Formats: sequence, C-alpha cells, structure tokens
Amino acid sequence: MAFPWLEFLGLMLAFGINVIIPGADFAMVLRQSIAHGRRAALMTSAGIATAILVHGAYTLLGVGVIVAQSILLFDILKWLGAAYLLWLGISALRSPPPQPPKDLAAGATGGISDWGAFGMGFLTNLLNPKAVLFFLALFTTLVSAGTALGHKVVYLGTMSLMLLVWFSLVSVFFTTPAIRQGFFRLGRWFNRVTGATFILLAIRVAVARPS
Repeated sequence: MAFPWLEFLGLMLAFGINVIIPGADFAMVLRQSIAHGRRAALMTSAGIATAILVHGAYTLLGVGVIVAQSILLFDILKWLGAAYLLWLGISALRSPPPQPPKDLAAGATGGISDWGAFGMGFLTNLLNPKAVLFFLALFTTLVSAGTALGHKVVYLGTMSLMLLVWFSLVSVFFTTPAIRQGFFRLGRWFNRVTGATFILLAIRVAVARPS
C-alpha cells in the first residue's frame, strides 16, 4: 500500500499549528529553562514528546473514544490533571527566585535529576484531558479508517519528533545567557507569573468538558 502523503501532510500541518500555541507544555519548558537550565529543559521536552506517544497509542486502540464518551473516566483524568497543574503553580509561588549559576551556559540541571525533569514533562502532557480530545479529533477527521496501522505508527512517531524538536528549540532559546539573565532580573515576579499561569491552566482543565 502506497504511503498516504496528502493525509500525512494534512495531519502534520494541523498538529504543528497546535504545537506552537503556548499552553501547559510551553509553560513547563519555559520554567525549567530558567529555573534549572538547558539540560533539565531538554529532558522535560523529551518527557512531553514521550507522552504524546501514549496519547496516540490509546487513540489507535480505541481507548480515547471510551474516555471521551465516559463522563466518569474523563472527570478522573481532568481532576488529576488540574490537581497536578495546581501543585505546580503553588510550588512555583513558594519557590525562591531563580538564581543565575556560575556559568549560565552550563548544562547542569540545577538541583533536579534527569528523570525528575523527564517525569514533569511527561505528566504535564499525559494528564491533560484536552490532549485526549485533540488526538481523537485529529485522527477521526484527518485519518482515514482504512489507513494501515503501520502508517499510523509513522504518523505518531513523526508527531512525537516534531514536539521534541520544537520544545528543544524553545529550551535552547530560553537558556541562552542573555535571555535567561533577563528572566533572572525579574526575581520573584518570575515565580509569581509562572505560578499564576499554572493555576489558571489548572482552572481551565478543571472546567473542561468532553464534546
């Protein structure tokens, strides 16, 4: 079976537009970049990209339809996601202002382990109920039911790679010495803004409803 290039390109275009719209993932990578440095931000980006594979996998298996149509399952995921974002927001508000390391260009994770950074990115994306609806909408409207499973796996791998590349670029940009130093000057205001952002995102998730 020939590879469905038109379907693939349409899906990637729709996904790519969604990726660059700032949301919880972007806020997480930004905070990791400033507070913990490039290595932590890159590991967080990898966690986000891995979570996308999970969303895609259960969408292909049909679990996404079940979650979207079950109010109970959707609410469980929604409240877990909202609670996690709320915890991130409160933690940010209570954290001391980020301090510049001796070497701004260093790749150290600033007190957070690689797996810790990876896990934060993974959970931020995985516990977002809107991701369930987004993947379900994408695959039901843009992917034919007759598309081979192998082609769908290629789609998911490409989407995960796109996400990794995008947030890696975001990580590199916000960890350049000049940009990062500018955020350090904000002091506690950086924590207040990012903390408030996570709390607002938690509220947004809490009021989400399956369509």
